[in-house]
Amino acid sequence: MTWGSWFDHTIGWLTRRDTANFLLMSYEELQRDLRGNIQKVCQFLGKPLSPEQLDAAVQHSSFSAMKENAMSNCIMLRNPEDDTVHNIPLLRKGTCGDWKNVFTVAQSEAFDTVCQEKLSRLDPGLFPWSEYC
Repeated sequence: MTWGSWFDHTIGWLTRRDTANFLLMSYEELQRDLRGNIQKVCQFLGKPLSPEQLDAAVQHSSFSAMKENAMSNCIMLRNPEDDTVHNIPLLRKGTCGDWKNVFTVAQSEAFDTVCQEKLSRLDPGLFPWSEYC
């Protein structure tokens, strides 16, 4: 993987969940209740928002708004062979569990096996995406 193992990255953050000044939130939680989770972030930061500010934050944090915004939906990659720069979109559909439409059955089974091996020592309740599996 270009930026390292997803499992190492995820385990590293999940093991810090009980650390002071650390807020753990999943994409699935944001999908279920964006407004409530923005309020949760504000409370965590000690920075309440007015109703108008909260409405604006919800609007600008929606998947559709972020997908349309080049600042949140783009990564610049440089090709080392010819030094060209490519802007690659990061956001696809914004649908939880859409991997089922992308992975083959064999890929899904292989990923499940690796997940079991890598994540078995962690509390399964930490994985809100499991309901999409």
